[in-house]
Amino acid sequence: MDGRENDVLDAVRRAYVAHAAGESSVPHSVFLRFPDNPKNRIIGLPSYLGDANEIAGIKWISSFPDNVSAGLERASAVIIINSLRTGHPEALIEGSLISARRTAASAALAVSAMPGAAAATGVSLIGCGVINREVLQFLRVVAPGIRSVRVFDVDRWRASEFVQSCPPGLEAEVAKTIGEAMAANPLVSIASTAAVPHVGLEHCQPGSLVLHLSLRDLTPQSVLEAVNVVDDADHVCRAATSLHLAEQRVGNRDFIAQSIGEILSSSKTYRRNPGKVTVFSPFGLGILDLAVARLVRNVTVERGWGVRHDDFLPYSKATPVSSPDLA
Repeated sequence: MDGRENDVLDAVRRAYVAHAAGESSVPHSVFLRFPDNPKNRIIGLPSYLGDANEIAGIKWISSFPDNVSAGLERASAVIIINSLRTGHPEALIEGSLISARRTAASAALAVSAMPGAAAATGVSLIGCGVINREVLQFLRVVAPGIRSVRVFDVDRWRASEFVQSCPPGLEAEVAKTIGEAMAANPLVSIASTAAVPHVGLEHCQPGSLVLHLSLRDLTPQSVLEAVNVVDDADHVCRAATSLHLAEQRVGNRDFIAQSIGEILSSSKTYRRNPGKVTVFSPFGLGILDLAVARLVRNVTVERGWGVRHDDFLPYSKATPVSSPDLA
């Protein structure tokens, strides 16, 4: 996928548009949690994407935050693609990079689909992990005018390391507080491992766009006061997300304005409310993983990469039944 950001963006865009048109099946994700380790989880995201090149499968992704201190990646994942003719598994693909880049692509699409009064020239990144690294990479594709980056992480060493590894041509700086970071730019990306809300939007500039990728950082009250765009309301209002808590507080979802699929499908240009903060909260639909996994599989097959196992499934010697009597 290196150097194929535009291909990934196009795949994610088409998946969102297909979902908005009802050309998908996305059951609720399954959360496997552990009583003795509440921070850890493994999530299953089954889905079907019925666009011109239909595909079905599942992403099985784990999040173990303590891995980071041990020098391991927080998330690991696999994606299984199934045949729509036989149901047999056709491909097993490493999924953590796909997951990170489809998340970053969805954030970048939100930025391009919901422009502000002025072009984005800077971004604030809350959380200095893999997701925001990918977000920065994809933002530079859709908003090439970005020149400054302000970062914040509870681990100042990680924040400093992030700044030092930023691409040439960017003015990167570590913020002393999360509030300082959120106030620095009208474009903010939040990708943390927070399990409960811990920050509001009072520091943000009016008209800001907040990419609320980790879903549990913003206080319910701040969500209720913002313009909210989601990928799918039924999915995002679950599992104690900030929007789920906001829904529980008011008893409805009237605070959700639109879905990103509706915006991308519209012929009208969307303009952010200059007097309010717009919050994009994508739950992360499995169809996005499938859309990018399909791209990876196609390139792999074309170039003869990967390992093929023709004897992966048990061989069947069954003879098709042709006689009505035997049937």
